[in-house]
Amino acid sequence: MTASAALIGGCAIVTFVIKAAGPVALGGRELPGWFTGVVVLLAPALLTALVVTQALAHGHHVHIGSQTAGVVAGGLVAWRFGSIIACVFVAVAVTAGLRAL
Repeated sequence: MTASAALIGGCAIVTFVIKAAGPVALGGRELPGWFTGVVVLLAPALLTALVVTQALAHGHHVHIGSQTAGVVAGGLVAWRFGSIIACVFVAVAVTAGLRAL
């Protein structure tokens, strides 16, 4: 198992535990509105942290390179057009193109 797979699995488990903690602790009652708002934002925050660390980290140093440009290009396509497939293809093409230079 690679470190990235372990990190993704760990993030999924932590997110599940955090989302399950409220209903278990409250015994089936409704969660307060402020708590629900926080819980809803945890999964996107964890995913964003994973993407940022993978895109900017090179060992123990911050590194901006071809993979960072690919993530940015893919993110722009996803934001502008909403197509995940196009996002992946553009990210791969930009990263491969810059690595070929």
